[in-house]
Amino acid sequence: MTSPSPEEVLDSVVRHATDNGVAWITLDRPSALNALTPDQRERLILRLDQASADPAVRAVVLTATGKGFCAGADLRSAPSAPAERIAGDVARLIRGGAQRLTAAGLGAHLALACDLVLAAESATFTEVFVRRGLVPDGGGAYLLPRLVGPQRAKELLFFGDALPAAEARRLGLVNRVVPDGELADTARAWAERLAAGPTRALAATKALVNASLESGRAAAVAAEAAAQETNMTTADAHEGVRAFVERRTPEYRGR
Repeated sequence: MTSPSPEEVLDSVVRHATDNGVAWITLDRPSALNALTPDQRERLILRLDQASADPAVRAVVLTATGKGFCAGADLRSAPSAPAERIAGDVARLIRGGAQRLTAAGLGAHLALACDLVLAAESATFTEVFVRRGLVPDGGGAYLLPRLVGPQRAKELLFFGDALPAAEARRLGLVNRVVPDGELADTARAWAERLAAGPTRALAATKALVNASLESGRAAAVAAEAAAQETNMTTADAHEGVRAFVERRTPEYRGR
């Protein structure tokens, strides 16, 4: 029996499949709480890029096996510190790794960088960096203040305490908390609902919301008008209006 190739090993721990317009990307290394090695991180970025470029993919679900979604970067796979560190090495490593993934988060940040977050009742979110003597990376210092405000973000980042799922929802870190046994079915229902929707309009809406966090009111309303102008040329927009007039359910195709 031949040993699996490196590509096969990566595909076994970052699994992917497309079903009914939904791409499922599953972290499957439960023995390490799905901590990501550099190679696994790159495979995850590749799968996200491929899903983004595939017209047949209309929604993406990022999930994991075992009792932990993602423990962050696999520190056991990190290179040992050189005898003399060259200035800028760490920054270059982060820009080329964790920041590429969240801009497309590691651990909790990987979840918080998603558009929608579902959590099982048993889930916890931990900003573990301070426990390791590290500063947050993977976009954490950017994402958290925008979700919970600067003071609560500092509390989470300064102390590194585990945050139960119910409290995470109260703070606005997750959209919904469901019983553990209902998590997969709820994720599938949400993803298939998104996949059946006007995905071009949804993409434009996502862009408007994200840009609004960095712009003033005048720029935001101007961008909104421009997006609506562009969106009105799509087949989905015409289908939505026709379906309303004809009192039927629209059939969107992402065009």
